[in-house]
Amino acid sequence: MSEARPRSRRWVAGGLLVILLLLSSAVIGFRGDLIRWSLDPRTPFQTYRPPPAPDYGERKAWFLLPDHPEAPAPGAPAADVFFVSPTTFEGGRDWNDRYDDPKADKVFRRVMVPNYAGPFKRLGRIFAPRYRQAGLYSLLSLNDDAKDARRFPYGDVAAAFRQWRDHYGDDRPFVVVGVEQGGALAERLVAEEIAPNPALRARLAGAYLIETVVDAAHPPLPPCERRDQAACLAAWASAPESEIERGKVLLDRALVWNVADELQNLRGPALCFNPILGATTDAPAPARMNLGAANATGLEWGARPAFLARQVSAQCEGGVLRVSTPRSSSLKPSGSWAERRMSPPYNLFYADLEADVRGRIAALTRR
Repeated sequence: MSEARPRSRRWVAGGLLVILLLLSSAVIGFRGDLIRWSLDPRTPFQTYRPPPAPDYGERKAWFLLPDHPEAPAPGAPAADVFFVSPTTFEGGRDWNDRYDDPKADKVFRRVMVPNYAGPFKRLGRIFAPRYRQAGLYSLLSLNDDAKDARRFPYGDVAAAFRQWRDHYGDDRPFVVVGVEQGGALAERLVAEEIAPNPALRARLAGAYLIETVVDAAHPPLPPCERRDQAACLAAWASAPESEIERGKVLLDRALVWNVADELQNLRGPALCFNPILGATTDAPAPARMNLGAANATGLEWGARPAFLARQVSAQCEGGVLRVSTPRSSSLKPSGSWAERRMSPPYNLFYADLEADVRGRIAALTRR
């Protein structure tokens, strides 16, 4: 009997170990679904009370604003850059974040501004408004509440642009830049505020919609086809060339603006601009043409990152920019599950974008 007890205990211990292993596997397998569920506000947007709106006449309503926005300082760049930031708010209880959320501000300053606004800093004064951005869950869902949450911040972005236009722009050349969620909002801004206005369109060097799906059948501006072209649209959404299905899923789940200013599923081809070539084209861009990627995360604003040239090749295929695997380990996804679904903490086309916008500003000023 004494020998039976240890044997039975071993069986119990073994059974418990199997159960724990199964539970661990289940948690790992459904981890993404569990996190996504935790980020769901679970409140109908129609009954949701969003946070108070920013006042763009106040400096605290801007992530980045020149010291003297009404009058360029001596030696300031010749152009202005209106920059709409990507997602920095994970979500949870709220559909839309308060505009002055300190956690979102920290992510913006540490990751987003050095990597995505950095390529434009030497060429223009940066105006980056805070806005009541939609949470990450809204970008991962296609339900009506999520669509409403994604549409909602446009009012903030449009108000910020009008503040720049009426008080800070001063007839200067300008560039519009939007990344991911900010890219979709910037697209609508171009369609409603810039494209119908001949005076504004004449001052626009270009609009860059980074990691943004745009319907090729109804772009708000002509696509950029060469580097000496101004008042054009450069839009792309990328996927690793090693993940064939990811590009298809990207377009299948993409939401674009329709003529009624509502978000709907993409029903046709998407625009695809190749930053290495500076053109909307299906032509391949070999890695030897990549001017420089950069991981600028954590750099002080204004510091120039070290460029890593010839890191990636890129080619538009079926409306998606297929990008090769970077050679440097500093240019690979990292961070938590949520952080990996935001804009990455590096820019594979940092120097390419800097050269591209320089050419468009020069073309505009010559014209």
